[in-house]
Amino acid sequence: MSALRSGGAVKALLIKVARGLYPDEDLEQEEYPLFQRLQEAGLLKQEGRRFRLDNRYRVGTVDLLPSGTAYLELLGAEGRDLLIAPEHLNGAGKGDYVVARRLFGRAGRPAAKVVEILRPALLHEVGYVADQTPRHIRTDLPMNVTEGKENLYEGAVFLADARTGAVIEILGSIDDPAVDEKISLALFNRPDAFSPTAEAEAREHSERVEAERYPERVDLRHLPFCTVDPVDAKDFDDALYWDSRQKILYVAIADVSHYVTPDSAIDEEARTRGFSVYLPHRSIPMLPRALSENICSLKPHVDRLAYVCELHIRDEETPRLLSHRFYEAIIQSRRRYTYEEVDRYLAEGFADAPESDRQTLASLLSLWSLAKRLRRARLKKGYDFRSTEVRLALDDKGEIVKTLPQSHTPSHSLVEECMLLANKAAAEHFDRGIFRVHEPPNPEKIEALIDELGRIGIYVEEEGKDFHALVEALQKAAEAKGVARYVDQLIIQTQKQAAYRHENVGHFGLGFERYTHFTSPIRRYSDLTLHRLLKAIFADDEATKERILRNIEPLCVKVSELEREATKTAWDFADRKYARWALAHTDQKLEGTVTEAERLPTAQSETFPEGLRFFCLHETVHLFDRIEAQIENVHLPQAKIFARVICRRSLIQESDEDVQA
Repeated sequence: MSALRSGGAVKALLIKVARGLYPDEDLEQEEYPLFQRLQEAGLLKQEGRRFRLDNRYRVGTVDLLPSGTAYLELLGAEGRDLLIAPEHLNGAGKGDYVVARRLFGRAGRPAAKVVEILRPALLHEVGYVADQTPRHIRTDLPMNVTEGKENLYEGAVFLADARTGAVIEILGSIDDPAVDEKISLALFNRPDAFSPTAEAEAREHSERVEAERYPERVDLRHLPFCTVDPVDAKDFDDALYWDSRQKILYVAIADVSHYVTPDSAIDEEARTRGFSVYLPHRSIPMLPRALSENICSLKPHVDRLAYVCELHIRDEETPRLLSHRFYEAIIQSRRRYTYEEVDRYLAEGFADAPESDRQTLASLLSLWSLAKRLRRARLKKGYDFRSTEVRLALDDKGEIVKTLPQSHTPSHSLVEECMLLANKAAAEHFDRGIFRVHEPPNPEKIEALIDELGRIGIYVEEEGKDFHALVEALQKAAEAKGVARYVDQLIIQTQKQAAYRHENVGHFGLGFERYTHFTSPIRRYSDLTLHRLLKAIFADDEATKERILRNIEPLCVKVSELEREATKTAWDFADRKYARWALAHTDQKLEGTVTEAERLPTAQSETFPEGLRFFCLHETVHLFDRIEAQIENVHLPQAKIFARVICRRSLIQESDEDVQA
């Protein structure tokens, strides 16, 4: 049986099965084998064309406690998690997806017995050979290899079947920087190549838009749209134009749904990937490049199909959205700007700009005034968490040559406020769909953070403050100590993760009552789905709308998990590059700040390479200590760096001399 590649995909199917599904309409191609397995095992009941899980059973994931007792975390059903005694696990482990039969007639908590392991928590494992012993990349524990062991060599990195122990593929040598990408992609189930069918479908589309073929679309080619993106971007999702005279903001988004039809080979691939992954040297796109970097991308000086959000704004000290509408259009971007270019023009004006840029720049400069006021109004309820992402520049060998801090600049704010407005407007048109949600934090976590910061001299007065005021007070106190961005990271860690949900619960971090993702259909499947839903709503196409909404809950579960996988892939790759740099610089001294003082203390480098995280081999460091450390040991397979602390300076002892370790 072929297994579903993503845990999110398994969850999605099990929710459908628990709620009831129509195979011909609700199943994706990759879901058929597992559905058939459930059917053949007699676990489903058929009611006409509809199939659902027999009432005697429940599906979910296993949460295994150290004592050996386990619980079934239910999927697609209400009620308490079911107790599973050790003798009723039937070989199931933590995180496995299972079917369990409910046990009746027992006093106490509802119980169940595992009858079928549908998918183990891990389908594949990545290993390497050290001292002639296969070991797990993640844990460094010995690994049981049953087939293909004769092909392994010292330092070999390989992919193995987690169930059988058979070697599937040798990825390369741990000593070769080129293997890092393969490890990260394998660990988080990120496919690189597209299927031949999907590639062939993508090539069927013309490389140019012939406007006369779309007389029903609104022709906006006379408006001076422009795009603003990172310098190395190749897929341009969004273009902007602000009509300062009529006070209309146009947010034009690549009309991917025109090219990617539901259940086509491209759509199936996109639904499996969920998101594009951006690595320092290349991207792993959600769509074939013939679409993502060509006909869908809003390149300058060529006609492109767009889905436009037109926003009419009362432009005053506190701007207010008066009305908006969505429609299919044809645009032509006049200019492709980088963030750096726009920042320079916002700071210095455009007296020296080419004549051809005057119209787009005039629009952007006027829009910047609006964006600043929109941001001020938003932050009265929302939050401003400062963070500096670090982009790695790699050489031809795949090794770090420099680090590029990516701070939030005026150009980022300008674009962000426009995207937020369009996303908010899109969320107004449905009560059940695909929302981007962020739930409020747990009060206990906030209290714990305040206590922790208080112990190192960052105090705030809590009495009479709501959460928003409390966060602002913490940020102000942290700013005075010079650790604002690190405190922001800790505040973020107290909060729940943003996710996709079929029902609205609001977005706490942004301070929005309703919010969704509309602006990036080239790189997010959530946005592509939303475009289809909006088009169906505005066309009064009830059949298409119902088809989308019938499986919207499992889709939201799936894309939320795929988003986390995509993010972890990029993080893991960066960690591997940092570790490889550290291995070549074991005599290097690092300066940094302690960002985690519990358990094994962790610090973040503030010198080259900026952003490198390492474990501090010193038991007396405290949160936010400034330290100097020397690299002592690097575990390359796990991408872990250990450094010996040489000296430290405590925040509380700001005026003291360095404390010798």
